Amino acid sequence: MKYDVVDLHLHSHYAYATSKDLTLEGLYYWGKMKGVTIIGTGDFTHPAWFSELSEKLVQSQGGFYTLKDDISRGIDASLPQSVRENPCLFVPTVEISSIYSRHDKTRKVHSCIVVPSLEKAGELNAKFSKIGNLAADGRPTLGLDTRDLFEIVLNLHEDTLFFPAHIWTPWFGIFGSKSGFDSLEEAFGDLRSEVYAIETGLSSDPYMNWRVEDLEPVTILSNSDAHSPQKIGREATVIATDLNYKTMVHAIKTNNGRLRGTIEFFPEEGKYHFDGHRKCAVRLSPKQTEEHGGICPVCHTRVTVGVENRVDSLAARPDSYKPSHKQIEYIVPLSEILAEIEGVGVNTKTVKRMYQEIIMALGSEFELLRSVPVSEIESAGFYKLSVLVERMRKKDLIIEPGYDGEYGTVRFFQSTKERESLGEQANLL
Repeated sequence: MKYDVVDLHLHSHYAYATSKDLTLEGLYYWGKMKGVTIIGTGDFTHPAWFSELSEKLVQSQGGFYTLKDDISRGIDASLPQSVRENPCLFVPTVEISSIYSRHDKTRKVHSCIVVPSLEKAGELNAKFSKIGNLAADGRPTLGLDTRDLFEIVLNLHEDTLFFPAHIWTPWFGIFGSKSGFDSLEEAFGDLRSEVYAIETGLSSDPYMNWRVEDLEPVTILSNSDAHSPQKIGREATVIATDLNYKTMVHAIKTNNGRLRGTIEFFPEEGKYHFDGHRKCAVRLSPKQTEEHGGICPVCHTRVTVGVENRVDSLAARPDSYKPSHKQIEYIVPLSEILAEIEGVGVNTKTVKRMYQEIIMALGSEFELLRSVPVSEIESAGFYKLSVLVERMRKKDLIIEPGYDGEYGTVRFFQSTKERESLGEQANLL
């Protein structure tokens, strides 16, 4: 059975704080470079973006969308030969920000919606335009209870998919410490049984979510929430789709054998994994937070409670609980690996040049990180990369957890001397 990489949560250049390169052309280019087969369009509620989608996409036989030939041909010509034939399909998606009051508490919850066609997206846009200003942001804010938002989506079409986004994020997750709920039933009431999937977010992984019994029946999805095209697929879901929309949605809703598993950020790298105060440079583990009584030792106000702590508070199972029925893979993006090898920034010309050379020689980024034998990476002339890919696959890394909006760091070398030593080994070959 062939499995495809799917990323259903990302944004367009019309969303707040996103790259101007988040265009369909940019997504298509980086989808092929990364090896992401099915990409959400993001932001279909935004009028200008919806117009672009309608103008540039055409629906394929399997129900997904493709870029029109006159657009894709030019992009394919600019791609390394090794990835030109990779399929790149689109599906209409959007993230909605719901801000409302429930039980005398302000709730702020983000949800993702996937629809089978642009026609259905247009129908939703007509409904939502009566509730909020869709042109203000690619991710619109609606004063609509999440339960009522879900009901609108359920009534749209049987093949529409709804899932709560990054469910543990303190301010905008359905289980977030700042404005969330303690169970799916509390959040969705009579519609609880219709919630088929949730999204982990960058600061948690499926194992953390499986500790919570309330989440046992639902499908665990991972997506990138990308704000630039280079970030697509930094987390993703792996599904045997037959490149068919209905097959994909059915696999997610039923959690059947077609859903292979997920590709993960190391959750410690997520910017809300630990507790703390960014302005005070205070990072605390859940145990340390408890020792401090939840108070920042610098400014003496309450810390932002992060994802690991929040999972601990709702989990009935220990952190050693690790069911094996799905395949979970952890990656460090190729550009980050190359930047550490060279001791330079991720966006430098050196890293960009090396990235292109490696993709040209070995195929898409996900092929390289997940399946190309280490020996093959070495024999292609990339010894230092082969060593670090092997370390990544073995989780032989140094990680400092993120907290209170500050990303964590993942690195391979303890010191500059250690990096230089690897270079010396490469020179001896």
